Amino acid sequence: MSPTESIEHPLFGRPDIAALREDLALALRAAAHHGLGEGVCNHFSVALPRDADKFLVNPRGLMWQEIHADDIVLVDSAGNRLAGRFEIEPSAMFIHAAVHRLARKNVVLHSHAPNATALALTRRCTLDTTLSQNAMRFHERVMIDGRFNGLALDASEGERIARALGGKDIAFLANHGVIVCGERLDYAYDDLYYLERACQTECLARATGLELNPVGVALAAQTARQIQGERLQSELFFEALRRALK
Repeated sequence: MSPTESIEHPLFGRPDIAALREDLALALRAAAHHGLGEGVCNHFSVALPRDADKFLVNPRGLMWQEIHADDIVLVDSAGNRLAGRFEIEPSAMFIHAAVHRLARKNVVLHSHAPNATALALTRRCTLDTTLSQNAMRFHERVMIDGRFNGLALDASEGERIARALGGKDIAFLANHGVIVCGERLDYAYDDLYYLERACQTECLARATGLELNPVGVALAAQTARQIQGERLQSELFFEALRRALK
């Protein structure tokens, strides 16, 4: 996709924002590397520090594996492009702007990752957080939105999803995909990666037809607390991705 006329903004070149653009582009390339992308669809966004009404988002028309910091777009909550060379896709605004504004989430990662989406197509519409260790990290962190309304092409649908989060940071959207939110991009990406791994192993286990072996909810909750209490592994993973995916 050819870029449009580039728009400049004083915030865009600020060192902390430039670093955030680098990190967002890295997360997108990592997601492509891990098979979490889908064509030129889906979006990752990060609110600006101390300014939740402005956020960075990937541009319309580029595949995640080709995105670098210079391609990232700065927008406001009304959908105005404040800086960048590319336009943005409407559904990115309606979902992401609402979650940033109403749910007060710093990081919003929306993906149609195959295994997580497969579970979103089931009547249960989520993963079982008492099965794998990877799934246990999400125990009591998941919201299920069982209402599919077609494409999110208006503000009311984005606001409905944002309000439905109810303080949770993982959303399974029925017949659609998933949203992973967080305070930090490296933590949120780590969660997205392990969410898809947990969904993949659950799908494989169920496909065997063998009886599953869940643990008790108390142990699942304990394991979730253990993982959330030590996130150095998330930081190390993101830095390893930075070295591996130039």
